[in-house]
Amino acid sequence: MSDVELLKKEAGIAACAFVTSGMKVGLGTGSTVKYTVIELGRMIAEEGLEIVGVPTSLATEQLATEVGIPLVELSDVSGLDVVIDGADEYDSDFQLIKGGGAALLREKIVAQESRAMVVVADDRKRVDSLGAFPLPIEITPFAYQSTIRALGRILDCRVNCRMAGDHPVFTDNGNMIADAHCGPTLTQPAEIEHAILGIAGVVQVGLFIDMCDAVVLAGQNGVETHLNPNGRLI
Repeated sequence: MSDVELLKKEAGIAACAFVTSGMKVGLGTGSTVKYTVIELGRMIAEEGLEIVGVPTSLATEQLATEVGIPLVELSDVSGLDVVIDGADEYDSDFQLIKGGGAALLREKIVAQESRAMVVVADDRKRVDSLGAFPLPIEITPFAYQSTIRALGRILDCRVNCRMAGDHPVFTDNGNMIADAHCGPTLTQPAEIEHAILGIAGVVQVGLFIDMCDAVVLAGQNGVETHLNPNGRLI
């Protein structure tokens, strides 16, 4: 296991400190939060932790089932206590870019139904301004080229359809992903989110505004937890 992967594992495990018995937990998607899911499964088996989970993707659903986490449908519960998820970028205001794993719509639905959101990440994800990571935007397949052109005009940057080889990437919801190559220019992410959502072919955008309450960050100095001073965990 590489040094980066070891740090991801440490952060994923550390985030489990926010979970206690009786909670309803959103289970995120990504290369870091998978370690959270695995650790929660271990805690259920070895420590008697009693939780139910709501996965944000089919991949997380499969992993959670494999490690023994009882799952429920989000529509069958009245909100969640916490969601633990990854991020592709976060800034000093705890605003996020997510969607590198093409699960942003489900991730945002779960996040908005949660009383708190904890992000696990390595220190490469911390940025001064969002946007160096291409901004993922979930769009409908119908007339997707028109939607991509409209996004390019609004954002004034290159926007492309995410591909897997010769074929477009489709989300678990049957939609497509457009990636906007804005560069680190998204200093007003709330305004950008509003503008993007005004395009009819857009389903959702990977800007998570005022949702993140804490970041469990893995770096060369170990794992640190940063609480959002304006968040719900203070």
